[in-house]
Amino acid sequence: MLIKHWLVLKTYSLIITILYSLALATVCLIKVDKLVEEVHIQNADKIFHFSAYFVLAILWYVTLFFQFKINKNKSIIYAICFSVVFGIIIEVLQGAITTSRQSDINDVFANTLGALLATLVIYIKNRILIKKI
Repeated sequence: MLIKHWLVLKTYSLIITILYSLALATVCLIKVDKLVEEVHIQNADKIFHFSAYFVLAILWYVTLFFQFKINKNKSIIYAICFSVVFGIIIEVLQGAITTSRQSDINDVFANTLGALLATLVIYIKNRILIKKI
């Protein structure tokens, strides 16, 4: 079953990645005060940012590698760079164009850490696969 999902991701990665990126931007730019008030987990916002950018970096890696045929190392570098820059742009936009959200440097750190962990996971996965061959 996992292989079937992986094949779907490889086949439709560009569409999935673009939709995920748009959804993430939307969620980060809309007013969510009521939802945030109902979540009583300490640092829930930072956990969301970390997780969201972990997924974003992996999706961009898969898209760059399988759809655009960029080699693995460059795909990793481009995916992390895109994810970090995307996160910074979203934070700037939160402070500049929204009235209900504000920029937070800690969100940028959480985004970056999520993307870095994704990069590390991808790198380790690639190294393990190379050693098996």
